[in-house]
Amino acid sequence: MKEMKGPRIPNASANATLFFLLLLLLSSPFFHQCVAGTESSHPPAVPAVPPSPSSSATFSVLRHGAVGDGATDDTKAFADAWSAACAVGAATVVAPAGYVFAVGPVVFTGDSCKANMVFQVDGTILAHTGSTAWRSGDVGQWLEFKNVTGLTIQGSGTVDGQGSHWWSRSGRSEEDDDDIDDAPTELDTDRAGTSNNPTAVRVFQGANVTVTGITIRNSPQFHITFDTCRAVEVRGVNISSPGDSPNTDGIHLTGSGGVSVHHATIACDDCISIQDGCSDVFIDSVGCGPGHGISIGGLGKGGTTAVVSNITVQNVTLTRTTTGVRIKTWQGGSGSVKDVRFSGVQVSAVKKPIVIDQYYCDHTTCANQTSAVAVAGVSYREVAGTFTERPVYLACSDAKPCTGIHLADIRLAPAKDGGDDDLHGPFCWKAHGDVVQPVAPPVDCLMAGPP
Repeated sequence: MKEMKGPRIPNASANATLFFLLLLLLSSPFFHQCVAGTESSHPPAVPAVPPSPSSSATFSVLRHGAVGDGATDDTKAFADAWSAACAVGAATVVAPAGYVFAVGPVVFTGDSCKANMVFQVDGTILAHTGSTAWRSGDVGQWLEFKNVTGLTIQGSGTVDGQGSHWWSRSGRSEEDDDDIDDAPTELDTDRAGTSNNPTAVRVFQGANVTVTGITIRNSPQFHITFDTCRAVEVRGVNISSPGDSPNTDGIHLTGSGGVSVHHATIACDDCISIQDGCSDVFIDSVGCGPGHGISIGGLGKGGTTAVVSNITVQNVTLTRTTTGVRIKTWQGGSGSVKDVRFSGVQVSAVKKPIVIDQYYCDHTTCANQTSAVAVAGVSYREVAGTFTERPVYLACSDAKPCTGIHLADIRLAPAKDGGDDDLHGPFCWKAHGDVVQPVAPPVDCLMAGPP
């Protein structure tokens, strides 16, 4: 019988080699990855990367029903977009470019909003003159932002108040030209029946508010008002209305502090008006005119008390305005205007570049009264250019003479086309202060020292 052969058994040397190769394979990371891959059909989990902070949510008024054809009433769409954005916080409401939105009076309230809302105007927003909301006659604002914190109004678009719809019914008088002479006869345009005309944009009780880039034009009354606000910056805006439009102040400040206005172009009634309760106001690099210039006041109307302090106006240009930099107060009022600095003021064909008028009056004549808003600590430095009527007009109160008036480096000359018959020299009454040369023409009427 043939001998059966069993399986071939490797010798000891071969066994040692196989053991060594197996040991290498078991210790290899590749082996472990392959084994792990057979345990699941999914790739190994990648640790989650913490998400970066998301950008502000955007709410287009078009998505909330706005049509943007310049005729359809889009008021509700704007209100709805604001309400939706409020719930998110740090959100942006957008009026897109390429559309014209007809909007009636609306209040954007921050009561239920999170902070840091953005109102982006890239298209045109028109005052919807056909809105039934105007018919009550007591709508004082058109676009109002109320109780807002961290609000930004910005964009490359336009807010157009279509003011001619209201101006034609304002019963204006020829005296609205704001002429003032030796006996002050300047007319307050409130008397022209504009008190019920709406302000285009009002920010009421706002904090940390920024307005930048937009154009506001043809407001029925004031173009933009900051009322009872803190920490406000306005920059790069363009504001305008016709020269004869009544009471259309560009930027109107009342009861507000910590306000900065810079690199703006304004042509309307008072380019900037600063009213009772304002302090720490800084105005820089503003072009103004035509219009009535940059004004503090009128203050103290109807026997009221008014306080304004720490105002700086610098590097401004005023062209063909009736006054340049002005302080105006009513007889019979009380309170004070103090710590005011005007510097780097360039004027061109301005009727009266430097004005303090404590006899401000909205009629041809007003009854004399003994009490007055006191004016103290006002400096004028580096005021230069041309005037058409009178270079300096300081009409201070008998009862409360002006004190601490400082004039330094004043260089004013008659405009070539001003007409010699209309020119007058500097005028002072009860004005006390000092002069640092050069001052031209000489202001010899300013009394040295305290009253």
